[in-house]
Amino acid sequence: MSKGKVVLAYSGGLDTSIILKWLQDEGFEVICYIANVGQDDNFEAAKEKAMLLGASKVYVEDLREDFVVNYIFPAIKANAIYESRYLLGTSLARPCIAKRQIEIANAEGAEFVAHGATGKGNDQVRFELTFYALHPKIRVIAPWRDATFLSQFKGRTDLLNFAKAKGIPMPAGDKPPYSMDDNLMHISFESGNLEDPASPPEESMYRKTLPMSEWDNEAEIVRIEFHDGAPVKVTSPKSGTSDQPLDLYLLLNEVARRHGIGRIDIVENRFVGIKSRGVYETPGATILRCAHLDIEGIAMDREVMRLRDMLSPKFAELVYNGFWFAPEMDFLLAAMHKAQELIDGWVDVLCYKGSCMAVARSSPSALYNENIASMESVEGYDPVDAGGFININAIRLRAHREIVQKTPKERLASISVFKGVTYDIEK
Repeated sequence: MSKGKVVLAYSGGLDTSIILKWLQDEGFEVICYIANVGQDDNFEAAKEKAMLLGASKVYVEDLREDFVVNYIFPAIKANAIYESRYLLGTSLARPCIAKRQIEIANAEGAEFVAHGATGKGNDQVRFELTFYALHPKIRVIAPWRDATFLSQFKGRTDLLNFAKAKGIPMPAGDKPPYSMDDNLMHISFESGNLEDPASPPEESMYRKTLPMSEWDNEAEIVRIEFHDGAPVKVTSPKSGTSDQPLDLYLLLNEVARRHGIGRIDIVENRFVGIKSRGVYETPGATILRCAHLDIEGIAMDREVMRLRDMLSPKFAELVYNGFWFAPEMDFLLAAMHKAQELIDGWVDVLCYKGSCMAVARSSPSALYNENIASMESVEGYDPVDAGGFININAIRLRAHREIVQKTPKERLASISVFKGVTYDIEK
């Protein structure tokens, strides 16, 4: 008797194929779900493989537009970056994938969902927090934390022997010396020879940027137009023009690929408490972030920017840790969207040899006033007023200094914490 239906997040690879057959052996009817978030995979071949292995049904879902519009663009608008370097390519894709998996489970009347994420990484958390947030009563099967699965598969040899016994096609060619996660926003490389943080990655590893020797020798300026902080049009002299979300994002990927833009090599802090070394290529988003920061510079109010900048690290942390579908994220998204009102205009970004830089911008809602900013003009601003401004801001500094000067040197010398420059009364 069947234990019920389970919707398995299936990639077509060896590990999820083994999980498919193991779930069947455990008595489940397995429905496979393949999410297309722009990874370089053969989705039709993966579907055929799942059917060959006995899946009762296979869903192949194109989530690329949803991924760009509802996850990548909001993160760009929030200037989200984890630990000052990582643009969250995998972290943003997981809630997008998991949401659709729950929708399929609901449509199929499935009580279970399953995934192939390991028990040491962030992805298990991201998937399952989304599952429970959207379907509180769903039951999750995570084989890499399941005692029965782990007792059966103690190592790679057991997995390979099981695959052979079950007729699972083995991958052709050599296994890459690292694990990869690919989508249209980025590709990540971890484990294998990258586990030694002192070992630099080989140039041949990179997939989304050309080898350094092939980076374009001619600089290129790409124009990105924004409306309420979201990109609405991209124009490139070599790649053309697009005003559709998915297409314009792919166009930026193409530009960045030519110029080697978007590579980083970092050691980061996983949510589960482990430090991890990762190498990432995030081509188009790197250009987009550069342009978005710049359009804000000319069109966003200073105090709004300061408040938003306080919230951006928390936004990135929530994304990284898997809390996309959480009440605090609803609050932050509302704040970020409000902050982006009237952030309109265009930015020209110069792309060349692994870097990008904003070189020109214009906005119909610009707060920049050339007459006020000019050293040659005093329109709307009287330099004489600056004296009063300085005096007001100096009140507390004068008061503090007077207190320090009145305090005996012996008392100051007894302070055990960092004394700071204001305590140095000899200067």
